[in-house]
Amino acid sequence: MTQKLFTSFKAGSLNLKNRVVMAPMTRRRSENAYLKPNELMVKYYEQRASAGLIITEGSQVSPGGYGYMYTPGCYSQEQLQGWKKVTEGVHAWGGKIFLQLWHVGALSHPLLQPGGQLPLSASAITPQGEVLTPDGRKKYVQSKPMTLEEIQETVRNFGQSTTLAREAGFDGVEIHGAHGYLLDQFLRDGTNKRKDEYGGKVENRARFLFEVLDEVCGNWSSEHVGIRLSPKFNRPGFEDSGPEEIFGYVVEKLNRYRLAYLHISEFGSPGFRNDPVQNTILPHYRDMYQGTLISCGNYTRESAIQTVEMGHADLIAFGKLFISNPDLVERLKVNAPLNEPKKETFYHGGPEGFTDYPFLDENDKADKIPD
Repeated sequence: MTQKLFTSFKAGSLNLKNRVVMAPMTRRRSENAYLKPNELMVKYYEQRASAGLIITEGSQVSPGGYGYMYTPGCYSQEQLQGWKKVTEGVHAWGGKIFLQLWHVGALSHPLLQPGGQLPLSASAITPQGEVLTPDGRKKYVQSKPMTLEEIQETVRNFGQSTTLAREAGFDGVEIHGAHGYLLDQFLRDGTNKRKDEYGGKVENRARFLFEVLDEVCGNWSSEHVGIRLSPKFNRPGFEDSGPEEIFGYVVEKLNRYRLAYLHISEFGSPGFRNDPVQNTILPHYRDMYQGTLISCGNYTRESAIQTVEMGHADLIAFGKLFISNPDLVERLKVNAPLNEPKKETFYHGGPEGFTDYPFLDENDKADKIPD
């Protein structure tokens, strides 16, 4: 009997051949002046088109959203043309692909910002750690609190990038509201110290996220829009004193939108890495959210199958395993050995560790029987 993970899925705009999702992963291969997708990236995404759904690496919605060198944007015509080649390639191989819309907020540096300006965030915060710049690794600096005008400009940036993504041929977009980036910085009281209508109580801290969501859905119908959240994310200094309250409010309100999906990242969930079936926040949000739910976070074949069978999630997103196994769906289906990812090439290296991982030998397939 075919496990549910490998069966088709239909809901709203999603008409997927299986329930295996390629998670968004920063790869930093847009090494050009325009920060546009190149032919190497076209091949990378084409190779993985057997996924039910591909969610691209984060793509900044403006020059000010840039925080990691050589990550692609989606705010210019040059970038649109690059992404168009990606979507055409994936569709030619029968795949579906969403673009992830991204703004890093405080997690940047003046050397990466237009005009050398300070990175923008909800408040003046100084992240721990360092970031790679054109002048080498530098410590993060204190961010500049966004003015009301800058907030509204950023909202428009998300909408404009949505329009470009639609023109580029994507099947939809995912708003990156997770992992301590700009929208998440507004949600959490550890990073949001504002005293205006964007700070304080949960309704205010969630205001920016919902203004972005309204703008994006105004540029493309909501059934083509997903959003990613990480309720248990725990970067030092980016905590929230009541994550159940703020994320409960957000998820409950998302039900009004009839989105393509809600994507829950389990990054930071205690014990999830060791046992993603037992140590999961999914049942809590599954009961709360009425639409399609994607879960991501160090899944194995067995835990992914079990999670879908139990109804905790509709779709399972894989990250690192998709880096090293372009034909991951087939390998999971027949329980074949998996290639090990080369961590040293995650963020650089050209084709090495990017498009050179081997596919499953056709002669091996006949010897594999699904469990």
